[in-house]
Amino acid sequence: MEPAGVVTSIRDQLRRRIRTGRGRCPHPVTLIVDSQSVKGASTVGRNSRGYDAAKKINGRKRHITVDTLGLPVMITVTPADVQDRDAARDVFWRLRLTQPQITQVWADRGYAGGARERLWFTLRVVSRLKGTKGFVVLPRRWKVERTIGWCMNARGNARDHERLPQHSEAHLNWALITMMTGA
Repeated sequence: MEPAGVVTSIRDQLRRRIRTGRGRCPHPVTLIVDSQSVKGASTVGRNSRGYDAAKKINGRKRHITVDTLGLPVMITVTPADVQDRDAARDVFWRLRLTQPQITQVWADRGYAGGARERLWFTLRVVSRLKGTKGFVVLPRRWKVERTIGWCMNARGNARDHERLPQHSEAHLNWALITMMTGA
């Protein structure tokens, strides 16, 4: 098994153990997805970084998928200039392959344009109320926002320092594994 496979296997086993301990089915059927743009350090290569004009950040974008408890299911790292709707095609396809039991995914409007036909789950969009400004707690999506906050508590996650996106994914998975173990 490749190293990334070992990390995701540990994460998934730990998530199943926590869900079972809380009286839940070990395999989630509802997920929540959101993205976060972070600055890239000088070690991040040009071929795997981009400029997110909406956030004014030059670096990478982390697409984090969690279950309804806020436990990580999948992390995908792309250049920051990749729009959520474009990343959604890959994220949703990987979800379908690795989590075939999924019936619905909650997301923001950015993911709505992604390929969701033929994936056999319902994509539910959680939108902000019109006229709201600044940070607003949104139903369902606050759980993925909380998980992103947990990632930011781990040293070094405020900026992406890894040369390869796969290394960033592994680094984030290790940070969330540490969080889930209570260490």
